Amino acid sequence: MMPLPGLPDLSVRRPDTVELMDLPDCDLDALHRTYRGFAVVNPVVAGWQLTYRTLIRPLLAESRSASILDIGSGGGDVARALAQRARRDGFTVRVTALDPDARAHRWACGRRQVPGLDYRRGTSGDLVRAGRRFDVVLSNHLLHHLDPGALEAVLADSEALAVRRVIHSDIRRGPVAYGLFSAGAGLATPLFPGSFIRADGLASIRRSYTPAELAAVLRPGWRVQTQPPWRNLAVWDAARDAVRDAVWEAVWEAAPDAR
Repeated sequence: MMPLPGLPDLSVRRPDTVELMDLPDCDLDALHRTYRGFAVVNPVVAGWQLTYRTLIRPLLAESRSASILDIGSGGGDVARALAQRARRDGFTVRVTALDPDARAHRWACGRRQVPGLDYRRGTSGDLVRAGRRFDVVLSNHLLHHLDPGALEAVLADSEALAVRRVIHSDIRRGPVAYGLFSAGAGLATPLFPGSFIRADGLASIRRSYTPAELAAVLRPGWRVQTQPPWRNLAVWDAARDAVRDAVWEAVWEAAPDAR
């Protein structure tokens, strides 16, 4: 990945790059403006319309109803959009938007109420300990925030929480994505005055993974699925994992001498 003129070197992931909205003492007004801007930016850059059509709606069509968990939901814009889209498609869904940050939770709870959507403050580990299960577990722009220990914990929690499928969607690092977001967000800055959207978006790209890097840190049974234009999807299917376990159990029972 050769650096382009005027762009930082994106050949190496930079997990130490600071995102301003993550700072506990960041400007609260700017944080709220950022949450508000995400409702405009995420539909353009995050690709959940396509992810919903290809990986979520087919599951909903099988049963007509489902429960969905959004881990690290922030201002809740993705969870709200998914709940509304599924309802328009005639499905009965219950979406839980989960975030440990009190600031995000308060802001999300203050938005217009959407049928079938609940906001909860906490972590994925809290829900595992409570014995909760959801048909679909997902996140948006979460993985690049996590250190190795936290990433392992979220992946393990996701497996424990998901009845059917996990989809963690994140940015795919690359110079074109960086350059276009920098230019586009720069032009759109008047739409989001005083927010962290441009600075934190560029920091997020530097922190994010290439497909090969992400595949190297995922747990067994997960797969990386790329999605245009610049998305990595970390996907785990409960049924596939169950089949794998059944195959190994059959092999184990058929080969007692190997024990």
